[in-house]
Amino acid sequence: MIPHISSRPRRTLVLAAALGALAFGAPAALAGTAPVSPAGIPGTSAPAKAQAPAPTSQSATWAAGTRAYVVITAAGDSSAVRSAVAANGGTVFSYFDQIGVIVAHSTSSTFAATMRGVSGVQKVGATRTSDVPADAYNPALPANPSQSTTPAGEPARADMTQIKADQAWAVNPGSASVKVGILDTGVDDQHQDLAPNFNAADSASCAYGKPDTRAGAWRDVGTHGTHVAGSVAAAKNGKGVVGVAPGVKISSVRVAEPGTSLFFAENTICAFVWSGDHGFKVTNNSYYTDPWQFNCPDNIDQAAIIEGVKRAQEYAESKGSLQVAAAGNENYDLANKTTDSASPNDSTPTTRTITNACLDIPTELPGVVTVAANGTGVTKASFSNFGQGVIDVAAPGSNVYSTVPGGGYSSMSGTSMASPHVAGVAALIASANPTFTPAQIRTALATQANDTACPSDTRCKGTTANNGFFGEGQVDALKAVGGSTPPPGKYFENLTDVAIADNTTVNSAITVSGVTGNAPATLKVGVDIKHTYIGDLKVDLVAPDGSVYVLSNRAGGGTDNIIQTFTVNASTEVANGVWTLRVNDNANQDTGRIDAWNLTF
Repeated sequence: MIPHISSRPRRTLVLAAALGALAFGAPAALAGTAPVSPAGIPGTSAPAKAQAPAPTSQSATWAAGTRAYVVITAAGDSSAVRSAVAANGGTVFSYFDQIGVIVAHSTSSTFAATMRGVSGVQKVGATRTSDVPADAYNPALPANPSQSTTPAGEPARADMTQIKADQAWAVNPGSASVKVGILDTGVDDQHQDLAPNFNAADSASCAYGKPDTRAGAWRDVGTHGTHVAGSVAAAKNGKGVVGVAPGVKISSVRVAEPGTSLFFAENTICAFVWSGDHGFKVTNNSYYTDPWQFNCPDNIDQAAIIEGVKRAQEYAESKGSLQVAAAGNENYDLANKTTDSASPNDSTPTTRTITNACLDIPTELPGVVTVAANGTGVTKASFSNFGQGVIDVAAPGSNVYSTVPGGGYSSMSGTSMASPHVAGVAALIASANPTFTPAQIRTALATQANDTACPSDTRCKGTTANNGFFGEGQVDALKAVGGSTPPPGKYFENLTDVAIADNTTVNSAITVSGVTGNAPATLKVGVDIKHTYIGDLKVDLVAPDGSVYVLSNRAGGGTDNIIQTFTVNASTEVANGVWTLRVNDNANQDTGRIDAWNLTF
């Protein structure tokens, strides 16, 4: 999640959005990046499609003081309750008869109380503590940014090798029949690494709480959603990055509103219903539902929010869609809630006492897969929320390099970045097992995850098999597609530090012996270079006969450190001899060192 973009898109840790900047995953309520507010009922058979917008006359004129409400009634024909909305000082902005939810607007301070007394009304809740923006009635289309050109080369990055996605691609890169919904700040569908897999026909905006199907309404109003999309399914096209499931299709459902990047309940409800009706096998939700970090059932407004979003999630699941969501970036124990100091994030937050009955939604809703973030390796990311019985699985979420609008790339951190790795693995499971239900995909995610023991941290409760930091463990994309890890080859490493000064070329050598014949076509070159602004660096592997294999050529911009395993086709090289890692610094100011490197034959 990002810190919000709703204070959280979980709320990534969204510290910065520029190319190469570190972002913690969530816009307002983004979950993954420390918040962005993009941090998760059984439906009736043959439900109607997400309803058409109400007649223009009902909601054409904005007025100061307009607030939004969810009105909960029985699923089916809601016409009587909709008439009551109009008769009691409100207008129907949208409605979802499949799940019995009406989104109403009113300027009346007594609207909610009056509607709670109407026959057939089960719950009514204000979804905001601020006014509905005037943009809701005539939404502007997001910008369509001009695209930069990316140089060739897409080495498997550390997050992908960590979960064996690079090995999974050779077994099953994902099926084009599997659709993954990116429910977020939007997606730049023109990005060269996303366009090959983008499905515009099933994309829309749900900002403000009703579908906007105009071309481009789904585009990004920030950077978070495009970054998430790249981790799920950036194309394997020889440039940029590769997503966990580069063969699947992605659709964008923009949940975040422009300006605030908040993900309000009516937006999330609309997005889940859309996901169910449009056949999304998996959705990624790196946000929490604004404006409340936690929604408490003893609050009359928040109880309606919980019910509305829960019904929408259950409806999507009933139609075959599994929701994956970021756990959040507050380093908070979700199994032992005590206070909430971040809500409401659309006006003035206050500190309130809460209990475990209060839910971070959608991530804590039944059926939603809750994802914690790993740091380097299988550690807990410092920012990641945790909680025994809450966390389902974990995935890489620190310094994740992925797509951003305009054809660029950036590193971000947050559970917002971990969640799309799991959504990608879920999409691979669905690709390998086309008949699987959401429940079966959930079970498979738990089964394929690699058990991860608690560190020496008293906050981590549970067993190696299932605990509050990692749940069932770190996901494994190779296991997800039925592959197996090949037996390890001979391993050689050099742990001696070599300083990298400005505008210099340095070398670090490894002598290989005892290997028969030539090097493999899949020679693994593990690199650990600590250096600020890695766009300064050209990194080569030099074979014993002097042949040069380029590993990284001034890629990554302002990102820090190259910690990555590269795969090199060195099958024409004799294995035994002196292999050299050559690093060339091409600019002033930023320096670093070769910390370690290794070869696996």
